[in-house]
Amino acid sequence: QLQLVESGGGSVQAGGSLRLSCAASGGVFENWYAGWFRQAPGQERAFVAFVSTTGGSTSYADSVKGRFTISRDNAKNTVYLQMNSLKPEDTAVYYCARTSSWNSRDSGDYHSWGRGTQVNVSS
Repeated sequence: QLQLVESGGGSVQAGGSLRLSCAASGGVFENWYAGWFRQAPGQERAFVAFVSTTGGSTSYADSVKGRFTISRDNAKNTVYLQMNSLKPEDTAVYYCARTSSWNSRDSGDYHSWGRGTQVNVSS
């Protein structure tokens, strides 16, 4: 069964950058669409970005469009989230997951959630 592990989180000042990785094992990740979500304290898990199986199609939440880039390297069974121009409101635990639903922004359509990686952005 496909398992996903996120990494790359950390603490950064506003305006800085981080690159998150989501490494898959136990299956072929390229057979699935993938997405990144985030959850801040006291808030629901929210959609961040979606990527197709080839990486040729992507979509983003309005709050991160133009600052974040999702990509994947199927040879490495890994999906990435490059985060630039970070803001304090980007502080959250970031999760990746797989889905068979095209361009879904509904966390209920996603499976094989990782444990998440914490991102802290200070002002």
